[in-house]
Amino acid sequence: MSQQPAVAVLGLGAMGHAFAANLLKKGFKVYGWNRTRARGEDLVAAGLTLSDSPQEAVRDADVVIAMLADGETTEQTLHQVRDALKQGATLAQMGTIGVEKTDALIAWFAGERPDVLFIDAPVSGTKAPAENAQILVMASGDQTRAQAAETVFAAIGKGTQWLGEAGKSSRMKLVVNSWLIGLMQSLAESTRLAESFGFSTDDLWQVLEGGPLAAPYAKVKLAMIASDDYTPQMHLVWALKDAKLALEAKGEAKLPALENIAELWQQAVDAGYGEQDLASIYRFLQA
Repeated sequence: MSQQPAVAVLGLGAMGHAFAANLLKKGFKVYGWNRTRARGEDLVAAGLTLSDSPQEAVRDADVVIAMLADGETTEQTLHQVRDALKQGATLAQMGTIGVEKTDALIAWFAGERPDVLFIDAPVSGTKAPAENAQILVMASGDQTRAQAAETVFAAIGKGTQWLGEAGKSSRMKLVVNSWLIGLMQSLAESTRLAESFGFSTDDLWQVLEGGPLAAPYAKVKLAMIASDDYTPQMHLVWALKDAKLALEAKGEAKLPALENIAELWQQAVDAGYGEQDLASIYRFLQA
């Protein structure tokens, strides 16, 4: 117990809440903060110290996890805690905030709090894997100083992949999510085509299963489509945000499919599907 770092979790949405819950189960001292305080109240009985401000949450933390909604919110919150962070603390930025905001935060902390170790650490995985500590942490930064962070990552995930200097992970996260977004769009369209030929989602999965195209992610999303239950694991609106972040950062890369998907998914969000799982794009194609 005494060797475990104290952890602050800033942002207790689906992912941050899961991180805090897993850390508490494994005996960590955990401080939490969320703009909507009610999101963390159910963890107080398990030992969470729920704070009224991000500054209060980070004050005694050895490792600070930022898991906030977007880049603007993350930047504002982390600027707020500059003076409250412990000397030599580790800051793990784990949200998907894109390249521009990540690079800006790395440079800002290097100038304002060079004693703080900034780890760029977005994750591969959504709500259910996070709740079961089965996410993969994509970490970048100074691994030689990251023992405390690695202890925390081991408690909330199934593994950590180090990718180099800080900022690399946020770039890889956009690559991974671009693949996921393309897979979901293709799966939705393939399911619509299968139905037009008289095949069910079960028929489609039975053909895929056992072969090289049988991605477990596809099985989960086909089950959502079959049950017509789009309880969000990853909200469509946040997936659209990630698609736009990838397009903003693409440089000279040509990404016509992702551009088309972003345009289509914006229409789906505008039509009211944004708060449902990204698999609800299938429903939008039915409309």
